[in-house]
Amino acid sequence: LFLAIIGGPPDRFAAYIDLFDRAQDQYGTPRAKVAVHSPGLVADTDDQARELAYDGWFAMRTTMGRERGWPPPTPSDFENEIVDGSLYLGSPETVAAKIARTLSVLTVDRFDLKYDQPVPHSVQRRSIELYGDQVIPLVKDMLG
Repeated sequence: LFLAIIGGPPDRFAAYIDLFDRAQDQYGTPRAKVAVHSPGLVADTDDQARELAYDGWFAMRTTMGRERGWPPPTPSDFENEIVDGSLYLGSPETVAAKIARTLSVLTVDRFDLKYDQPVPHSVQRRSIELYGDQVIPLVKDMLG
């Protein structure tokens, strides 16, 4: 099961994982792996990540909102997604703490950070570097 959690609190998906697990038990199949896929960007600082990602997030959210009948996004929507939602954006420490929180409430085997922000290639490369070199080890330490 691969959950694309692109908005709102990730813990609301626990019921889907529970249903998936119960269905496997009911049919006697071994537990298949469960993964989460969410958008994000890692930068050297929280402020830098916000600055780099805001315009792209706003454009994407506006387009999706029009297609799905959502109200226009606001700056507070952006902040809410960073703090309590499914936008993993910030410094390595901030992103790691948020991923660790998600992994502590959802029983998943894998977490993928989707780099879909329209930023220069050098910014994406730096984000991937920080994710691999700092975020993943921090998450492992936080989860023990």
